[in-house]
Amino acid sequence: MTQIKIYGRRDAWDGRQREVSDLLHACLREAWRLPEDKRFHRFLLLDERDWICPRRGERYLIVEVLCFTGRSEDAKRALIGEVYRRLCPALGLDADDLELTIVEMPPVNWGIRGVPADELTLPYPVEL
Repeated sequence: MTQIKIYGRRDAWDGRQREVSDLLHACLREAWRLPEDKRFHRFLLLDERDWICPRRGERYLIVEVLCFTGRSEDAKRALIGEVYRRLCPALGLDADDLELTIVEMPPVNWGIRGVPADELTLPYPVEL
């Protein structure tokens, strides 16, 4: 399971959610082999007064990837590289205006369909 939170300024990103989501999902499909239909993205767009980021542009984005433990360091590096390779040029961002954090947790800490996720069989690999 993977969920994405995207934080940014409303005045810069409102109306561009689908574009950003499509780019991020393409990265997850390439780097982590997620299926096309496994897309869980949340946009948390803030007003300028609620977004305090000195030395960052108004289009600064923070991408938070919430996922199960199990992916190797190489798989995490592949995702980070893929995100910067695709998003920066496509969105016109400098590398300084994009940050990505991978937050992992054991599947037993994640409830899905009424059970802890470690009791589910997933149709895609987690251990890469």
